[in-house]
Amino acid sequence: MTATLPSHDKAPHRTPPTTRSRLTPRGVLARELTARGRRRLLSADALTVAAWGSAAAAVALYLAEGAAGQFGSIASALTAVGIVAGLIGTDLVLVMLLLAARLPWIDRAIGHDKAMAVHGRLGKPALYLLLAHMVFLLLGYGAAEGLDPVSEAVALWNLVPDMWLAFVSMALFVAVVVTSLVVVRRKMPYEFWHGIHLLSYAAVLTGLPHQFSVGGVFAEGQWQRVYWEAFYWGVVGALVAFRVVAPVARTWRHQLTVSRVVQEADDVVSIEMTGLRLHELTGDGGRFFIWRFLAPGLWWHAHPFSLSAEPHRGAYGDTIRITVRSLGRGSAALLGLRPGTKVALGGPYGNFAHASRTRPGLVLAGSGIGITPIRALLERAEFAPGDATVILRAGTDEHMYLRDEIRALCADRGAVLYELVGHRSARSGWLPAHQAGLTLTDYLHPGAPALADSDVYVCGPREWSDAILADARTAGAADDQLHRERFDW
Repeated sequence: MTATLPSHDKAPHRTPPTTRSRLTPRGVLARELTARGRRRLLSADALTVAAWGSAAAAVALYLAEGAAGQFGSIASALTAVGIVAGLIGTDLVLVMLLLAARLPWIDRAIGHDKAMAVHGRLGKPALYLLLAHMVFLLLGYGAAEGLDPVSEAVALWNLVPDMWLAFVSMALFVAVVVTSLVVVRRKMPYEFWHGIHLLSYAAVLTGLPHQFSVGGVFAEGQWQRVYWEAFYWGVVGALVAFRVVAPVARTWRHQLTVSRVVQEADDVVSIEMTGLRLHELTGDGGRFFIWRFLAPGLWWHAHPFSLSAEPHRGAYGDTIRITVRSLGRGSAALLGLRPGTKVALGGPYGNFAHASRTRPGLVLAGSGIGITPIRALLERAEFAPGDATVILRAGTDEHMYLRDEIRALCADRGAVLYELVGHRSARSGWLPAHQAGLTLTDYLHPGAPALADSDVYVCGPREWSDAILADARTAGAADDQLHRERFDW
């Protein structure tokens, strides 16, 4: 197969396809992916309706049970506004927890990255609503009793037994949201940030008592109480089931053990693990897992790493592999991992998988250590002859990880491979400086589907990924065609 190479200055290394295996005709694949895409869009729409509907239901139940008549005075109106703000704010907090609970249905509908992005965007609105809840209630109660807000706060602290827990809950929410701001988060180690972020669970628990003991909003016998009790217990059940029980069960079922640690570069190792029934791990799910290596000093670190090779039968039994670069203290410790170490895992998560495909064309782009999940996806994805383009990006040849394996896979599977080596400049975007001015479209040969008819999978540093995804959008790719695997936090 021939293709026109980009012609600016120095052309990138291109490996053309030779033989092809496990390929699906484009028309058959397109029909399958169109049907799958419609199901995912419907699931995503249903998820959006459920999220907004829960907030609407909370307010509707409150108004239906007599609150609509509580706007007769300034004091009661302020109190009612404060209660509505608290209901919506609490609802958003519970939705955030569900998005972080790693529910399979949510993961299949929008993917882990998008779920966590929405989770992050809801943080500040939820906090603002809860602060409004506190302020308006203090104004309303104070107006009814002739007290200023500060005096009312002191009175509530002293007179209501569990009101102090509400103030503690608010302080915890503020701490969680502030430390989640990007400018703050980047200045602290991941483990410290993650520990503070877990305070959100404590914030919810400490905020519970006063909701059911103060006032008549959640009084016994009201539908509001039934609704909120069901909501709370549903969230708790989801968190326990999918953040605790499912990983423990999966760890027990698959019995993973480190079998080999291979040095890929000075700061990069591939960790091969053996276990039982490993073909069940990937199924139709994503390709990143939460790994815990049960060795002294390592067991408490949870590592979100993607696969760099699909499960296969090896010399030591069923084998699976991840490739890790030292990007922090936790991942640096894995460079000295010893064979025989037991492994706990949760997952798979994310939409960086063939199961999230929507179009017959396929573009796989990885930079640096982000190349490694590209290798695993290339091994599993279905595509017609010439419909897959693989772009590997690195500043130097030494950072072109798993290059030989990917070259062999592209040749075997009929994918076109480009290797872009060189440092970027301010005007070159996601490309090396000597390729400035080219676009993602320039790397598709004439017979390949256009970007508007392709899925684009990207894994790499944040700014590089942003640039290549923006290029794809400019070329006509819709958001549901863009799939991103993040390895930063």
